[in-house]
Parts: sequence; structure tokens; C-alpha cells
Amino acid sequence: MRHALLFSVFVIASCGLAYELIAGALSSYLLGDSVTQFSTVIGTYLFAMGAGSWLSKYITRDLIGRFIQIELMVGLLGGFSAIGLFLVFTWLGGPFKLVLYLAVFGVGVLVGLEIPLVMRILKRELAFKDLVSQVLTFDYLGALAVSILFPLVLAPQIGMVRTGLLFGVLNVAVALWALHLFRDQLPSRRWLAVQSWTVFGLLAAGFAGAGQLTTIAETHLYADDIIHAETTPYQRLVVTRWRDDLRLFINGNLQFSSHDEYRYHEALVHPGLASLPGAKRVLVLGGGDGLAVREILKYPNVESVTLVDLDPAMTDLFSKAPALVALNQGALSSPKVTVVNADALQWLEESREYFDFVVIDFPDPANYALGKLYTSAFYRLLEKRLSARGLIVVQSTSPLFARQSYWCVVTTLESVGFKTAPYHALVPSFGEWGYIIAGRQEFSIPTVDRKKTRFLTSEILPGLFEFPADMARLPAEVNQLNNQVLVRTFEDEWRKVIR
Repeated sequence: MRHALLFSVFVIASCGLAYELIAGALSSYLLGDSVTQFSTVIGTYLFAMGAGSWLSKYITRDLIGRFIQIELMVGLLGGFSAIGLFLVFTWLGGPFKLVLYLAVFGVGVLVGLEIPLVMRILKRELAFKDLVSQVLTFDYLGALAVSILFPLVLAPQIGMVRTGLLFGVLNVAVALWALHLFRDQLPSRRWLAVQSWTVFGLLAAGFAGAGQLTTIAETHLYADDIIHAETTPYQRLVVTRWRDDLRLFINGNLQFSSHDEYRYHEALVHPGLASLPGAKRVLVLGGGDGLAVREILKYPNVESVTLVDLDPAMTDLFSKAPALVALNQGALSSPKVTVVNADALQWLEESREYFDFVVIDFPDPANYALGKLYTSAFYRLLEKRLSARGLIVVQSTSPLFARQSYWCVVTTLESVGFKTAPYHALVPSFGEWGYIIAGRQEFSIPTVDRKKTRFLTSEILPGLFEFPADMARLPAEVNQLNNQVLVRTFEDEWRKVIR
């Protein structure tokens, strides 16, 4: 019996941490800024656990029965937390944060009640010093197991919704096991059994219908038909279609619309590459959709393109899905292209190659993991991999909607010695969008081969480098690894635009 209860500690610790990780990951996906979301979720959860531990002293009778009921409550609340939060976000929006922290607090209080009750049940069999050491050992081992399994197996393989429901079932399994172990000591055994099997049935039904529940939520979140959706260890990828318009969303944020992505990618690639007739080796950082690579391959002098994108699911999707391969014209399968799935900063630190042209097509700096790729440290690494007359181009958010953020990127590039040429273009899906060409020499605006473009012409190109008053340069801080001022500025500016 002692070993069974200690194993139960392992399970309930695993479940408690899983619910915490699900809440942190889901709020990061939906709200951005992973540091803030995980910090506040963990803080709320730990405070709630403390409150639960304090409240446990008021449970004085029928400890085993109360323990079983607490397991059922935490299994029900924690198990349905992911799909519940997802539905609240997609259908209600406004109360999401309130519901998030109420759910985290509720689960934390219930988890905080569990361990003190187990210790009081076990104290008749173990001396105090053995009781504390063994209970805490199994508690920490359970937390370790989930912290490894969650990012590597659970979230990417079965998704957060099913992961939550799975751990809810594990909580109910602990309740049923305790019901069996202490069957002779429970005056209300039959009533507890009815409660346990009812909760188990609800969780099992939720697990079986998790796909449909997620589809219902995402169908409301995305206006168009979802043709592909998957959760990877790094992000949530959703592709939608309406008639001939394909759209890619990452963590709920639009990345492109096939109706006007050519404007974005032509503006990203051609001004810089057209000015480098001798460019042979090109590096693309981010851009796992292959659309920037498609534009690069229009230049016959380019001999090799190295694409570095963190997420293999992204590059696989755009290498194999017929509609998406048609959109990028099979760019990722070109013999000139080498795809590397790695963290761009780490890859740059290890690389010994030199490149004539570098395209930086990362998502906007909405969190600190992305913000590090817009820092002076990152650009300093990049400068070492640039050939003598090489150029880089950086997609740099909107100089209209996030003006301070845009000029922060310009200032950061200049802080490591680059000469910059900021410019912008209208992409209807996003509005005015900003780019920056940087190199060791002053940039000269080239002519554009009209055979290669649908949008850009030599006549309009000079005007892209002119900024009207409402997008003109502002003084800005350098974005460094130790301050990440860009992330905070970006979040503040876009919060005023997106409601």
C-alpha cells in the first residue's frame, strides 16, 4: 500500500506540472511573449499550491474520501483546461486572461491539497523523516518526467488538448486505485465509485472527440476552411483556403496570403539581390515556406541557397503539400537548395561558410525567443559570415503600425557597423511593411528585371526608399540580448493596433 501511494505521488506530480505547462504553452501560442506568459502562469500556480497546502489543514475527516474527490476535481478541471481555454479564446476573446488565471489558480489549489493529504494518510506507515524524503522524491521525479516528455513527445505528437485530457484520466486512475486500496475504509465507497467512473467517462469522451472540439474552436478562429493544422514542438501551424487564396498562420498570426505574398517576397529579395550581379552563395534564415527561395532562384548566377529554419514540420509541409509546393514552385526541392533545420543563432555560431546575400525572414519579434534574432549579438555573428561586398536584407515589421520597433532594428544593425538602406512596400494583407538592406558599403538602388517580378519595377523602386512623415525615422535604442527592448516595444505598439 505504501508503494502504491508513493507511485500515486509520482503520477499526481506529473499531472500537476503537465497542466501548468499546458497553460503556459497555450497562453504563449495565443497571446505571445512566452517569458511573460510562463512567468505569470508559474507564479500563479505556485501561489495557488501554497494556498491549497494551507487549506488542507481544514480537512480533518475521511481523508481518503476527500483525497479521491480532489483527484477527480483536478482531473476534470485540468483535463479540460486546454480545450476550455481554446474555446474561450476563439468564442469570447475578452475574458480569456481572467479564465486562464482562474483555471491555473483552481488547479494549483487542488494540487496543493493533494500532497499534504497523501502525507497524512502515509504517516501511519512511515517515520516523519522517511515520509518527507520519499514523498518529495517521487514528487520531483514526476515533475522531471513530464518536463522532458511534454516538449519532446506529448505536445508535438498528441497535441495540448489530448495531453490535458490524458493527464486528467491519470488523475482519475489514481482516484480509482485509491478507491480499490482503501475499499474497506470508505463508508461512501459506492457514491465515490459513481463519481469516479462519471468523470472518467467525461474525460474519455473528451479524448475521443478532441479532434472535433479543436476543429470547432479553430473554425471560429479562422474565417476560411482549414486544410492543414498541426502542433509542432515550436509552434502551431494552420493553413486555410478560401477559393484560390491560401493562408498560413503561425500561432494564430497571419504569415502570408497567396493573393499578395508575391509583393512581400519580391520586395524582400529583389532590391538587394538585383544589386549583386556576382552573387553566387545565398543564405535564407527563416522563410521555411520557400517563397523567398522561389524569388532567389530566378537569378541564374546563384549557385547555392542554404535555408536555415528551426521547424522541420514547416519545411516538410512546404516541400510535400501539393498546393503549397505549387505556390513556391518547388523551390525547396531544387538541387541548388540545402535545407537545414536548426536554431539560426546556434547555426551561425558554428558555421564557417561565407555568403554574398543573406535574407532574414523571421517572424516578427513577438517574444524573447524571436527577439534574440534581432539583437546586435545576432547581427555581429551574421557580419562574420558575409562576403566582402555582401548584403543582408531583414524583414522588419511595419514602419507605420510599429514605427519605433522598425527603427529600433535599423539602429541595431547600424550599431554593429552596417550601413543601412531602409525601405517599405504595401502588402494589402499587412499594410505598409518594412525592410532593411544592410552591408559594409553604401547601397545603390538597382534596376529590376521585369521578367522576374509582378509588382516591382525600376520606376517605383526608388520611391520605396522614401518615408513619409508618419513613418519617418525616430531615435531608438539598440536591441541587445540582455535587454530585448525590441520585444517590449513591439508588443506595446501592436497592442494598440490589434484589438
